[in-house]
Amino acid sequence: MDNLILNKIDWQKMNHLVPVVVQCRTSGKVLMLGFMNEEALSQTMITGFVTFYSRSKQRLWQKGETSGNVLKLIDIAVDCDGDSLVALVDAVGPTCHKGSESCFDKTYDHPYGVLTRLENTIKQRKKDKPQNSYVTSLFKSGVSRIAQKVGEEGVETVIAAMKNDLDELKNESADLIFHLLVLLREKELSLQDVINVLHARESNS
Repeated sequence: MDNLILNKIDWQKMNHLVPVVVQCRTSGKVLMLGFMNEEALSQTMITGFVTFYSRSKQRLWQKGETSGNVLKLIDIAVDCDGDSLVALVDAVGPTCHKGSESCFDKTYDHPYGVLTRLENTIKQRKKDKPQNSYVTSLFKSGVSRIAQKVGEEGVETVIAAMKNDLDELKNESADLIFHLLVLLREKELSLQDVINVLHARESNS
């Protein structure tokens, strides 16, 4: 348990409960709002899964303890007044008990949220292998063909740039990114793995 976080929270001010905003790491969406007491926060930090204090049931409850739709903790931060938290998570399945991604009727998507949705679709296609799916056909063709497609789209992207055809450059870039996501999934990697490399390079630059 990180005592620095515990010590920053004014538990007395908030009657021993603090609100927790839960945010998706990949999409940036706010998924839900819950409450934690000191024990719930400790459990969250120890287990790595978000645990709240239920005001109605008067007990701790780990999100997803019955549904399996858990929230994997990535990071947690205290606000400047020490009376609220934000938890950055990877959500397994829908967060809302009604089956939606977020408990809020309207959420503001990250500009690059489409990449997360596309990656999730590709992941599901690999699992389900629906017929008449282009993604399914790529996975069935194997890594060599997928890698070849990435190479082809890369060349076409370069050609579009050299021709100064900006519309074609945008389209070919989209094709390149799409096939790269398929290749990453075929090798059991994710876009987050690539982003982690970029973050490491940024900190070392």
